[in-house]
Amino acid sequence: MFLAPERLYSKVVTLFLIILATSVFAVAQRRKPTRTEPAPANKTLVKKTSSVKETATKSKAARAEEARRAEIRKAEDSRRRAAAAEATRRRQQAIREAQSRRVTYERSLRSDTVDNIMVDNTEGEDLEVRRAAINALGSHAGTVVVLEPQTGRVLSIVNQDWAIKKSFKPCSTIKLVTALAGLTENVIDQSGSITAGSFPVDLDDAIAYSNNAYFQRVGLNMGSTKMVSYARLLGLGEPTGLNVADETGGRVPFNNNNARIYSHGDDFEVTPLQLAVLVSAISNGGRLIVPQIPRTAYEKTNFRGYMKRQLTLPATSLRRVIPGMIGAASYGTARRIGDASLEVAGKTGSCIGQGSWLGLFASVAPIENPKLAVVVILRGQSERGKYAAAVAGGIYSALRSRLKLGGGKMTAKLPLEMKPQPKVDAKTSAAYDDAEDDDSDDNGSTRQGKKGDVADRVPVRQSPTVIVPQTPVKKSGPNNAPLFPTVVITKKEEITRPRIVNRNQR
Repeated sequence: MFLAPERLYSKVVTLFLIILATSVFAVAQRRKPTRTEPAPANKTLVKKTSSVKETATKSKAARAEEARRAEIRKAEDSRRRAAAAEATRRRQQAIREAQSRRVTYERSLRSDTVDNIMVDNTEGEDLEVRRAAINALGSHAGTVVVLEPQTGRVLSIVNQDWAIKKSFKPCSTIKLVTALAGLTENVIDQSGSITAGSFPVDLDDAIAYSNNAYFQRVGLNMGSTKMVSYARLLGLGEPTGLNVADETGGRVPFNNNNARIYSHGDDFEVTPLQLAVLVSAISNGGRLIVPQIPRTAYEKTNFRGYMKRQLTLPATSLRRVIPGMIGAASYGTARRIGDASLEVAGKTGSCIGQGSWLGLFASVAPIENPKLAVVVILRGQSERGKYAAAVAGGIYSALRSRLKLGGGKMTAKLPLEMKPQPKVDAKTSAAYDDAEDDDSDDNGSTRQGKKGDVADRVPVRQSPTVIVPQTPVKKSGPNNAPLFPTVVITKKEEITRPRIVNRNQR
């Protein structure tokens, strides 16, 4: 039952070792949490620390991405600024080049004018008239025609190349043709009103202020075929018969129903000679004269007028456009003439044609007994009809003595019924200085009251209607002589210059 002492000793030692190991292990286990296991609070701190680190990492990446995007935006902005700067540079360069071209073109026009004037053939011209025309033209690029509206005798043609061999868009001077056609076709009545419907201005103001919408409505009520027929009747589209070679006949539009042909003269081309013949016919009782330059001493001494044909227009139609032409010179678009005592009647024109702006003025004076017809056509970026009128005014002023009879009294004592009065007040009339056609109505609209049109700004006429009398107008004076002296038609055997054939007899 009892173990041997040796075996008992061995078991005791073994048990002691086991107990010792267990004690050591227990002590070790008690100390281990304080050195290796974090407390619960420390775990949360670790998690927060990890989160902060992750957030910091992500924030750094975001900042890097934002910086990258900012660099991209900066580069794009730089490219856009560079592109905008380049576009601005190109635009400014284009403007400079365009200005340079305009300046070069303007200089070429003036240079051509000077060169042409230097080689003009002045044989047979009235040198006093020529000097007056050249002085009035000044630095403008253009051409001037001065002739006698009763006989067709040409007193001077300045820049003959442009006046004889070239033709120009008539701009608003074509409104004279529209007015005559409208009156003859009863589209316009003798009071100056459009017969079909109402319009806020009458014929006088429409001519004086160059109202586009008025004449477009008249033309559309009449039709382009009739317009062209009246234009040809009045001498447009064919040479005037001047005794100089290579005279152009201009052109008239066919199959063009655009309203601008009645107001702006689109597709028309005229010469200053044709315009001089036109206004002469209006003022001389309807005789379409043939301009002639007396070359020889015999021709100068024994000059006889030539007539192409007597117009078949009613005298009332011819007289009815005169008040508006007087109004243009006295208070309308041509008032830069400046001297109402000259009693000029005319029509301005301003538009773009033949590669530049055109300024035209076709006129006669004094209107009751016309002695001079002056037509001015100017070319250039700044030219307008009002400046052409100013040139004509300078010519009339320089030749004032030719518009008078003995005693220094003006022969032109205009009948009251032919003196139009402005229908707008002084403040409103200032708006019409540039209110001519000026190529503003690009779509040919005839809408009444269109914003920007003269018709929209002119009040309805308040003064009584002026009606030109049906009886022939007489010249002031004790003899009560007819207004227009008879033009002498030279017989065939008496003609010493090339024969002018009446085209109606062909």
